[in-house]
Amino acid sequence: MARSNTRSEIRFILNGEDVVLTTVAPDETLLDWLRLTRSLRGTKEGCAEGDCGACTVLVGRLSGGRLVYESVNACIRFLGSLDGTHVVTVEHLRGDGEKLHPVQQAMVDFHGSQCGFCTPGFVMSLYALWMRSPDPSDASIEKALQGNLCRCTGYEAIVRAARAISSYGKAAKDPLAAERKTIMAKLAAMKDGSRIEIGSGKQRLVVPADADDLASVLDKEPGATIVAGSTDVGLWVTKHMRDIAPAIFIGNLDGLSTISEDNGILSIGAGVTYTEAFSKLAKRIPALGPLFDRIGGEQVRNMGTIGGNIANGSPIGDTPPPLIALGARLTLRRGNKRRTIPLEDFFIAYGKQDRRPGEFVEAMHVPVPGRDTKFAVYKITKRRDEDITAALGAFLLTLARNGTVAEVRVAYGGMAATPKRAFSVEKALLGKPWMEETVQAAMAEYAKDFTPLTDMRASAEYRALAARNLLLRFFAETSGTKAPIQVSRHEAA
Repeated sequence: MARSNTRSEIRFILNGEDVVLTTVAPDETLLDWLRLTRSLRGTKEGCAEGDCGACTVLVGRLSGGRLVYESVNACIRFLGSLDGTHVVTVEHLRGDGEKLHPVQQAMVDFHGSQCGFCTPGFVMSLYALWMRSPDPSDASIEKALQGNLCRCTGYEAIVRAARAISSYGKAAKDPLAAERKTIMAKLAAMKDGSRIEIGSGKQRLVVPADADDLASVLDKEPGATIVAGSTDVGLWVTKHMRDIAPAIFIGNLDGLSTISEDNGILSIGAGVTYTEAFSKLAKRIPALGPLFDRIGGEQVRNMGTIGGNIANGSPIGDTPPPLIALGARLTLRRGNKRRTIPLEDFFIAYGKQDRRPGEFVEAMHVPVPGRDTKFAVYKITKRRDEDITAALGAFLLTLARNGTVAEVRVAYGGMAATPKRAFSVEKALLGKPWMEETVQAAMAEYAKDFTPLTDMRASAEYRALAARNLLLRFFAETSGTKAPIQVSRHEAA
């Protein structure tokens, strides 16, 4: 039975217009709606999987009492996730009078566009960067453009344009800055504590009011698809044509979007995005900072959640191996009942996790390593900024005063059907001196823990070799020595 405070419409702001939708398909994307229904065709479709950035728009939302605008991929962002947000497309940009917007004018003057197909996406990514950092460093510019591909202009011209934007205008005088109080008031009024239900029968979409309401919805509809950031589920629709209805949208849900620390344990709500988690995790567990910078592009990190990365059970998910190595625990909830398990126990087999009908991932609890504990994580891909992981290794080590290994945890992704620990390797290291001979002997134990697969990402031989070399790298970095890196005959040639 529906709650008394249930509404059957989604409300948001599109550019300068209030939008109310009473008919929304669970799998309708923001990109399709913009282009086909609203004829806003400045937002382009390139890859339809969140890689190229041609579909980049900004989504503004209230967070911690502030209005935050983030770049997102409209091609994999579902319309059902937009309640209480401000969607900004390239058509909304404007300068003084008849002038172009400063970002657009900089792109023109510095020859940042040739064929022009990718240009609106670049403009929107640079717009988001300029608003939060009017004088960005080159590193910040490059990070903001990680999720945007250009095949003909060349990035140097675009980077030069990015450096010059503030010479054309002031971010503080931009319309989005000037209208901030008005937009905040409108978005706050939209957040009325209601559950949203649109459609009937199987073709329904639900936006719960909060985490307690989510538990209630799932208790009655345990087979529904839970959609958080949609960076994975979006591809189910655009690439695999999967039916995700009924769908439950939980992005920015109260009760799932907080980070706290108590007695050295970081508790991270399942709805916390990579972007939201970055500053806290990078400060408390520095090795996670560079890893998070390599999870997709900025648009993906603004949408994707750590909880979703765990819940989907992918064998190449980037966050499970380091969290397993850190000894993280997972809280699962059904109704008002909760259970907390070691994260490593959540992954049972390929496509199978220890999540019972009606349960959902509520939070992760991550111990912060002590001062004497060494921790590192390494990601192997064909390109540095690629999201398709061939292998990922995470290592945690504590040495006793006599130099022997007192604690060690080694976890890998991409090496098996699930992310998992290398127990045989750990056993070979525990209690032994932390020296090259010990590490070399432990490397021979990998075959007992993993039988890697060959696929489009890497061969089984390459994965096995990379896994062993990552342990050698960890040894070299923690001992101050140069460990030899093994090379296969094929690579040596």
